[in-house]
Amino acid sequence: MSELQEPVLRLQAFRFELILQTSQEKPFAQAAGCCRYVSNRALGLQNEFYELTGVHLNYADLCAQLTEWKTYEELGWLNEAPSQALQQALQNLEKGWERYFKSRRKGYKGEPVGKPAFKKKGKHGSFRFPQGTILEQHNSRIYLPKIGWVRYRNSQQVVGKVKNVTVTRKASKWFIAIQTERAVAKPIHSSTTTVGIDLGIVNFAALSTGQVIASLNSFRKLEESLSHAQRAMSHKTKFSKNWKKAQAKVQRIHVRIADTRRDFLHRFTHSISNNHAIVCLEDLRIKNMSASAAGTVEAPGTNVAAKSGLNKSILDQGWGECYRQLDYKQVWAGGRLVLVPPMYTSQTCPECDKVSELNRTTQARFCCIECGYQNHADIVGAINIRRAGLARIACEVSGAARPTAAGTTRSAKGDSTSLLAA
Repeated sequence: MSELQEPVLRLQAFRFELILQTSQEKPFAQAAGCCRYVSNRALGLQNEFYELTGVHLNYADLCAQLTEWKTYEELGWLNEAPSQALQQALQNLEKGWERYFKSRRKGYKGEPVGKPAFKKKGKHGSFRFPQGTILEQHNSRIYLPKIGWVRYRNSQQVVGKVKNVTVTRKASKWFIAIQTERAVAKPIHSSTTTVGIDLGIVNFAALSTGQVIASLNSFRKLEESLSHAQRAMSHKTKFSKNWKKAQAKVQRIHVRIADTRRDFLHRFTHSISNNHAIVCLEDLRIKNMSASAAGTVEAPGTNVAAKSGLNKSILDQGWGECYRQLDYKQVWAGGRLVLVPPMYTSQTCPECDKVSELNRTTQARFCCIECGYQNHADIVGAINIRRAGLARIACEVSGAARPTAAGTTRSAKGDSTSLLAA
């Protein structure tokens, strides 16, 4: 590392599949179950105490309760679980409340955050060790407190100081995520180019360079197989051996869908962050876009089936994960991610700035009614997104108020848009 380069701390997680022996599967399942029980019992206690007194129990209060629970004869099995994993479950609960209360403060402009919810068995099989683990990479094994040495599939080198280890169950397999911290030189991006990206459904993305990325649609490809497996599971007696086998098959399909989508997104975001210093995206409200149209009994919704299909297609693209990956990858590469308001980006002519619904006659065709400019509608949107992003950066540099750029208008979330500097 050069002395002239300012070092920065980087947090990074390395994920591996665990190789468990038959005798090790039970301790893992017990640890996950104990953490889920402690979290649910603590949440119930918090809700009950708040209704009675109006006071919220904090982490220290819950730790005292956890110590007391361990003395109960009927809860003696809690002593078999790693203590720090149980305490970490309480810390995660406390952080959930902090995010909820923060979202209710006046002036908060981020996405709404709900209250912490009870964890359901089979959906939240995870626990974390904030300390006490020992990693032996040359032997491809890791020591977990109260569990012992466990082997893992050593697919990459772990670099940096280990901060914590999270164990997660996916279907019938267990994985570890080792989070490390290390000092790296302040990154400087090797490229000087800027790209605008218009995310969509028919096409996953269109770039301002003219490139169009086809949608993967991993859920749609396996939707029929998933439906068949779910119907088969519904015909089994719940919690019977056959039902558990059918449930495992459903879980495997879900894992395959998620892994395929994640791999596709990593390939896409890796290419973008490597080749472009500034990436401009629309600041989409994905949660609002994919909200149900069913309505209520008093006010039922309209076109519910069509909206349900649209929601599936939106969520199948993984836009939120794409944002997350581009966010940290641009920081690591020394680049920048700029979010711009999405209004009128596909209706604005990049040549004459004419804004009209008539400019986009079909889903794919853009033809300006003023100057006759023609192009793929998604590419036009990407060009306008790039222009709006550059205009936003120029206004920041000059200190001027943000003007309307490329036919877009300033959104209510404009002041809270995350602009990540290198």
